[in-house]
Amino acid sequence: MSCSGPRTILHCDLDAFFASVEQMDDPSLKGRPVLVGGRGPRGVIAAASYEARTYGCHSALPTRIALQRCPHAVLVSGRSDRYAELSHAFMNILEDFSPLVEVVGLDEAYLDVTGSRRLLGDGAVIARRIRDRTLNDLGLVVSVGVAPNCFVAKIASDLEKPDALCVIAPEGLAERLSTLPIERMRGLGPRSVDRFKLEGFRTFGDLQKSSPEQLAARFGDSAARFHRLSLGVDERPLTSERLAKSIGQERTFDENISDLEILKGILLGEVEQVAERLRRKGASATRVTLKIRFGDFQTITRSRTMSEATSVTVVLWKIAQELFDEWASNSFQPVRLLGCSVGGFDESPEQSLFKDPSQEKAKRIDATTDHILDRFGAHSISRARSVRRGGRR
Repeated sequence: MSCSGPRTILHCDLDAFFASVEQMDDPSLKGRPVLVGGRGPRGVIAAASYEARTYGCHSALPTRIALQRCPHAVLVSGRSDRYAELSHAFMNILEDFSPLVEVVGLDEAYLDVTGSRRLLGDGAVIARRIRDRTLNDLGLVVSVGVAPNCFVAKIASDLEKPDALCVIAPEGLAERLSTLPIERMRGLGPRSVDRFKLEGFRTFGDLQKSSPEQLAARFGDSAARFHRLSLGVDERPLTSERLAKSIGQERTFDENISDLEILKGILLGEVEQVAERLRRKGASATRVTLKIRFGDFQTITRSRTMSEATSVTVVLWKIAQELFDEWASNSFQPVRLLGCSVGGFDESPEQSLFKDPSQEKAKRIDATTDHILDRFGAHSISRARSVRRGGRR
């Protein structure tokens, strides 16, 4: 689906997804601060409504702290079956507008609609149609950013949230971005933002006036890429899951997380979703990769290749957990982003001459899980420690 001229990329993000679903299904919650998350001393917030965010509540925040900040908030435990159902329907809507859909999470995806413009209209027209379909069919509000690349589309969808439709055209792109505060730069945590500000970099325009070499000399080699991003240059292509060489899930946190149990609960939720997507693809994987980013935007990965391909959740979780534990025991530091991906696909049926009874049982559990997810959702079989993503922004 090629088309002359600049690309047209849409970033579509369901507003406060989990919390919005709870407010939609229970009208008594409309207009009230709603927190979706676990109870107890280890409870973590998975999503906060916009009413709760005004009190400083956000995802990955310990529940006890969220309730201290907003004592009158309504805390609900969440319904993974309902969220999965609506997420699946939302992605189906997006695929009606382009086959090039890169799923980021249950509530978020990029679309390359460059090849759809001739038939469906320009980016803004397509964005309006997606918003109308999502509201009419699902009762949910989606913010959409329209831009010539993924980085700027993501900025656009965030600029006027909630209920946003923001278009950033390729013409005059660098100038349009120049006034944005440095906090909008993807990949910069609070401490890095403070350091950049101390050095006089407060806006994208300040970065534009520097050079990649100057930025690398002052902040390290990884900072040089911020010069290109400040100009709105991002050549990364979208990867549709049907064309992907890997399937992954990752989360960026509003604040660095240092609690190992919270991080492992989030990682388990990511592994569950990756495994489900892998089985829907009809494939199994031989490689598991753990991705970790710190507050200074340094990123590390740890991978392990298995002798046999698998799509079994417990097997993938065992490898991911071992990678995480090995890293944490040797060089732990607070985490800004955590992700898990699988690769080395084998799309032939899994076979083994010597069947492991525990593996066969795990496969039957996964098959039952997927069947329930397809028909009713997976709430009744969700793992207790799992913290799944939703409504992050």
